[in-house]
Amino acid sequence: MRLKRLLAVCLSIALAAPPGAFAQSSTPATPKAPSLEIGPIRSYTSPLIPDNIAPGVFGTYGGAGSRFAGTPGANVSLHAPLLTQQLPDLGDGSGGSLTPQAERKLGERVMREVRADPDYLDDWLVRDYLNSVSAKLSAAATALYIGGYQPDFDLFPMRDAQINAFSLPGGFIGVNTGLIVTTQTESELASVIGHEMGHVLQRHIARMISAGERTGYAALAAMLLGVLAGVVAHSGDLGGAIVMGGQAYAVDSQLKFSRAAEHEADRVGFQMLAGAGYDPYAMPTFFGRLDRASMGDAGIPVYARTHPLTVERIADMEDRARRSPYRQPRQSPEYGFVRARARVLQDRSRSDYADEISRMRIEIEDKTALNVAANWYGIAFAQMLLERYDDAAASLAMSRKVFDATGRSEGVAARSSPSLDVLDVDIARRAGRNDDAVRLAEVAQRRWPQSHAAIDMRLQTLLSARRFAEAQALAFKETRSDPQQPLWWRYLAQASVGTGDALTQHRALAEKFALEGAWPSAIRQLKEARDIKTAGYYELSTIDARLHDFEARYKEEREDDKNRG
Repeated sequence: MRLKRLLAVCLSIALAAPPGAFAQSSTPATPKAPSLEIGPIRSYTSPLIPDNIAPGVFGTYGGAGSRFAGTPGANVSLHAPLLTQQLPDLGDGSGGSLTPQAERKLGERVMREVRADPDYLDDWLVRDYLNSVSAKLSAAATALYIGGYQPDFDLFPMRDAQINAFSLPGGFIGVNTGLIVTTQTESELASVIGHEMGHVLQRHIARMISAGERTGYAALAAMLLGVLAGVVAHSGDLGGAIVMGGQAYAVDSQLKFSRAAEHEADRVGFQMLAGAGYDPYAMPTFFGRLDRASMGDAGIPVYARTHPLTVERIADMEDRARRSPYRQPRQSPEYGFVRARARVLQDRSRSDYADEISRMRIEIEDKTALNVAANWYGIAFAQMLLERYDDAAASLAMSRKVFDATGRSEGVAARSSPSLDVLDVDIARRAGRNDDAVRLAEVAQRRWPQSHAAIDMRLQTLLSARRFAEAQALAFKETRSDPQQPLWWRYLAQASVGTGDALTQHRALAEKFALEGAWPSAIRQLKEARDIKTAGYYELSTIDARLHDFEARYKEEREDDKNRG
């Protein structure tokens, strides 16, 4: 696995890095290429590799340990004191020598590896929804002056039935489909997301790096050896693996730090949960349910192993919930549809899809479905994946009917959601009804202009319908507004093939490869673009500037890897 190799590199870095190696200088400005309005690839200038994701027991306090172990699957406010939080003393909240900018670069470098994992789900409907929840929580954090550090949170789903979530440096948070499915309300899901965001806002990763520097690099290397042992053994018990790695003093101090970090993340997450209008009881309710599950025959849920659910933690959250003023908790209609979608996305085979359809139908018939409209949506999604397009369209129509009826009973007029509209487009597109798909895609994007899922589906639909000029124009627009998204560059390259625009094709592919860290491929694409005879002087100048930039970045990364080796 690529992630195993990643941890092996982490170990070599820890052994080789001198004290102060994590300090970062200011990031140099990146040249801008005016022709395609290509944005800076500031994410990949850092020479660091994620050796400092979590020195020690990052899995215990909620880092990426459980993912990287092979299982399937803040600082004080700058504006106002937070005396009412009663947060434990974790020492310096500045993150030590790792600046927020360096931490973000670190996270983006790690995400290259995560995106290469087959279990990484590049599903825009789920991603958009998770990020909408984090946006509400982040807005509450700002309003409550929680943390002087506000990263751009980026949440993504992983195809893993185990109940877990993990935070990476710089605001990246992974959420297993198993966690989404296990929650019963949006507030429960938001409580876990808020907890993970609490780790990020309080800069626990950077602070553990600082603590690791104080206990010495030999101790850090020993702990990384333990993590690596957990990877090799496919063990979720990182604590035991680390103890086997050695250095009892360092392990003990890290474990104590981790327990304190858990309490701090709970309390910060709880404040955001209540401040964003979610049910404050959701956190103790969900954690309590997981704790009870750990006492059964099914074994301890992964989340309970990587985030130890102590009696004190649950009692603390219950006490805070009791003291919170009552308000009607929010629940987005999109929650139910995304939860049903995650149920299907966990499956890997046609027989799994068929089984999921049967289970959802039984829940409807037995009146045990949490959300009948969502169950019909899940059935439609699974039927589409089974290429039963007429059945899928009928099930989706039933979902809309139930959804509208529920809305009318609550005094709401006819309504829709991104999930319903995007699936409608997808069914028509896959069924070969291109004219219908293009029309529906245009409606969906107009109705949900901020939805990446609607934009993505419209681009796919235009390409399927061979309307390359329209697809190229839309892809141009998206690369200008969001140049850090490799998918938009890929669509621009595909549309440019259809229009015969070889120059734009090569330049778009170069940007896509660069964002993925595939520097040789990116450089080759720019060289091919430079050799096109129709390129004008201005375009050649822009290409040469970008080529120089890419070559410098590639050389920097190679030299850095060589020094670590």
